[in-house]
Amino acid sequence: MSGHSHWATTKRKKSASDAKRGQLFTRLAREISMAARENGGDPETNFRLRIAFDKARAVNMPKESIERAIKRGTGEDKSGLVIEKVTYEGYAPHGVALMIDCLTENRNRTVSDLRHTLSHSGGSIAEVGSVAWQFDRIAYFLIPSEGVTYDKLLEIAIDVGANDVRQDDGYFEIIAPVEAFKTLSDRLDKEKINVEIRELRMMPKQELSLDLEDTMQVMRVIEEVEDLEDVEGVYSNLNISEEALAAFESE
Repeated sequence: MSGHSHWATTKRKKSASDAKRGQLFTRLAREISMAARENGGDPETNFRLRIAFDKARAVNMPKESIERAIKRGTGEDKSGLVIEKVTYEGYAPHGVALMIDCLTENRNRTVSDLRHTLSHSGGSIAEVGSVAWQFDRIAYFLIPSEGVTYDKLLEIAIDVGANDVRQDDGYFEIIAPVEAFKTLSDRLDKEKINVEIRELRMMPKQELSLDLEDTMQVMRVIEEVEDLEDVEGVYSNLNISEEALAAFESE
């Protein structure tokens, strides 16, 4: 499993506190509302809503909160603010490139929080287009290896036009073009294959390697950015080594 995915899984386990869960629920509610606003409140016909719905259920978000978020998105609940998705480009210390997806009803607050967090740590917000060229947007699936074989997943991947299947540390990863996301997701569900993570994400075209101390510094900065109220996801070109992962897990 890639360092970024292993790190994401580790952070998910470390974020079990009530405060962290509440923050996660707020983010998921925004994601659900926005998906429902754009394409309706039925997860069977609105695939983006289905993804958000699955994320919410995976972390045991209360059903009532999910339904309330859908109603805000569809307009049945008039109390909700207008939420939009914005992607910012930036740099962490040591020139590490960042793509930062946000869901916000107040762009000024969002960019101010990002600028303060990054500049405080030696990073910065970047001009539009100055970082994005270093990344590709992909469809990503993380699958526990129990109960499924590499050959089976490879067969599925070839059928739907996926780019790669990887195996490591008790997991499989499937990387596919964005346009294959729904087809691949439906196929995995049809085959009753357990998918732990399914999402559209940014993947760096080339990773940047730093020494352990600098890698840990950047990982902490990324974690600070991820903890901001409006941030949905952070993607970087940092090469995260097994040594850095072990050090992060022990903190």
